[in-house]
Amino acid sequence: MGESILRGTKVTKCFGALRAVWKVDFDVKRGEILGIIGPNGAGKTTLLSLINGTLPLTEGEIFFKGERISGLKPFQIAERGISRTFQIVKPFPGMTVLENVSIGALFGKDKMKDAREAREKTRHILSRVGLQGKADLRVEHLNISERKRLELARALAMDPELILLDEVMAGLNTAEVESIMDLIRELNREGRTILIIEHVMKAIMGVSHRIMVLHHGEKIAEGSPEEISKDERVISAYLGERYAKMKGSAHVAG
Repeated sequence: MGESILRGTKVTKCFGALRAVWKVDFDVKRGEILGIIGPNGAGKTTLLSLINGTLPLTEGEIFFKGERISGLKPFQIAERGISRTFQIVKPFPGMTVLENVSIGALFGKDKMKDAREAREKTRHILSRVGLQGKADLRVEHLNISERKRLELARALAMDPELILLDEVMAGLNTAEVESIMDLIRELNREGRTILIIEHVMKAIMGVSHRIMVLHHGEKIAEGSPEEISKDERVISAYLGERYAKMKGSAHVAG
């Protein structure tokens, strides 16, 4: 792992009296896959929204490659090389798969002025995520697995250095999960840093170099997948005794 690419200090988000994220410090190393786990309502998606600027911080600071990005607009953060997927997939309706992904190529880190060039790049990305045969299909006709892949393709079209993945494997079958895991590892080998939220324990334990655990908006643990699977606080807060006994069995989901 290299030097720090993303760093947060005392990152806090309150909605009235609700402390969704509370004084969380984190440090993501260049070239690593950092997993984020925790129960529903732990603040995981809120944290991604603070990083990519879709929510403003209540307190704290976030730095990307040494530059303070907290306070910037989402498009400004995207231009710096951070893209994300969303837990609830919202493609642009009435448009084809190719058109949906081409938009990312036109607005990402290396904005493409030429629509034809953007389409060529998009076709390559669709091939990588297994959607090459669906390029001219309207997005309304995609199933859940294909929509998840579309969301990943849109994030990749922005040519990010850092990808924020929010439950890209939720609702997929075992073979589809394995396929997405392979793609995530491949993207990482190419040098992309990945921050991933996932409830499929086999998947997040299998792809992450390190894992951060949130509970009631606070960071309660951080370490290797093996360390996290044995951490008593994490077991009681989230994983449960059954997971601990099975030591990461493929049959257990978060």
